[in-house]
Amino acid sequence: MILIIVVSAVVYLVVGAMAPFIKYKEVSSQAGDSFRPEDFRSGETGMDRAMILETSQSAWEHRLRLLDGAKSRIILSTFDMRNGESTKDLLSVILHKAEEGVQVQILVDGFSGLIRMEPDPLFYAVSSHPNIRIKIYNPINLLAPWKSQGRMHDKYVIVDDGAYILGGRNTFDYFLGDYDTKNKSLDREVLVYNTGQGGADSHESSLFQVEEYFEGVWNMPECRLFHDDENLRDKKRIKEQTALLEKRYEALQENYKELFDGSYDYLSHTVPTNRIRLVSGPTGIYGKEPDVFYTLTELMKRAEKRVVIHTPYVVTNDYMNQTLSEIVNTVPDVKMVINSVENGDNFVASSDYQYHKKDVVATGIKLYEYDGGYSTHGKSLVIDDDLCAIGSYNFDLRSTYMDTELMLVIQSEELTGQLLGYMGEIEKDCRTVVDTHNYIVPDHVTVAEVPFWKRAAWKVVGLLLQPVRVLA
Repeated sequence: MILIIVVSAVVYLVVGAMAPFIKYKEVSSQAGDSFRPEDFRSGETGMDRAMILETSQSAWEHRLRLLDGAKSRIILSTFDMRNGESTKDLLSVILHKAEEGVQVQILVDGFSGLIRMEPDPLFYAVSSHPNIRIKIYNPINLLAPWKSQGRMHDKYVIVDDGAYILGGRNTFDYFLGDYDTKNKSLDREVLVYNTGQGGADSHESSLFQVEEYFEGVWNMPECRLFHDDENLRDKKRIKEQTALLEKRYEALQENYKELFDGSYDYLSHTVPTNRIRLVSGPTGIYGKEPDVFYTLTELMKRAEKRVVIHTPYVVTNDYMNQTLSEIVNTVPDVKMVINSVENGDNFVASSDYQYHKKDVVATGIKLYEYDGGYSTHGKSLVIDDDLCAIGSYNFDLRSTYMDTELMLVIQSEELTGQLLGYMGEIEKDCRTVVDTHNYIVPDHVTVAEVPFWKRAAWKVVGLLLQPVRVLA
């Protein structure tokens, strides 16, 4: 009887979680009708300037610098927020700004909200401040497993009408700062600076595209407030966390004066852009149309010289493979860079890739596997010499059909050139995929040793995954 109950519960959870995603949806008519390639390019220089944040340290520094300069509003949206040194740094600045009257909104995915935030008084110390509101996107409810797999994968920070950061970095030490941690991930973001901030034409900035998207998600009924109770501030544990954050802010000011003195000149450190457009998909919690994939690949099909895709992993179905084949057949040079299974940190995606690698190779795309030691987590692409995209979208089924995703498409020859340079550094440590089993390996590249048990586990998990591979 116990066994029957346990098996029934497992079946209920698995079938319930998968039910909204069993059938892959097709591209929405709205996405097809509204796509116009001319909307992504302009012959004139726009209001926004941009810079790529290629290192974890630069991502940490610019977050602190922008947050501390906030005058009225801070927005932070993230898939995963965990207690750690970099998170405490950010929250110490946010709490200080809230004390000054800045209004703060923080939006976190429900999985992280349950696992990382719910048991931790650090987040209660922040949420209980009257000028800070934290919301959780689609909180986990095991009694309703059909709601459990729609996740918010967006990552961005907006400060006033001045600047924003958008890309693939989550909010903890793996991705931010240079703190000692057992795992590190390479990643990539873009910082966009609004040169019209404070003026009558400020709203022409792409910042307001991101803000409008945020407001739409923030106001969804599936987003719930996280312990928005000022009475919590009187509890001993909360007082202790608040005091620690206050001391941490003082220490940051003392040790990193250059981040807090307002002297950084974003005009001189950013490059001009002609046009920036936010590409987003459906924001609901159930199965989604592949609108982000469609928009990005439609842009790729129109490339005249090259397409370069960097994604941590690749998990595709027939529709995605057919689309990639069409791009290969129309564009002279198309390549994709992913982590090798030995180098990557996504066990499930690696398991699936080994079953379907032949399908990706069959598209004709030039495939490279990164073996640089740290897993690369960046999601970006280049089209010709003037168009690039950076954001949260992975070339996998989960990003395509399940999660909310954002990509920022930027027209800028200078920024695209910088991105190609950063991509080139990653590609130096890649193996070239010849076919399903063979590679061209540069002399300096060492492929990590993987124990037999792990390779066997990849095979087993890959096989078991096939009926539910949209989860990969």
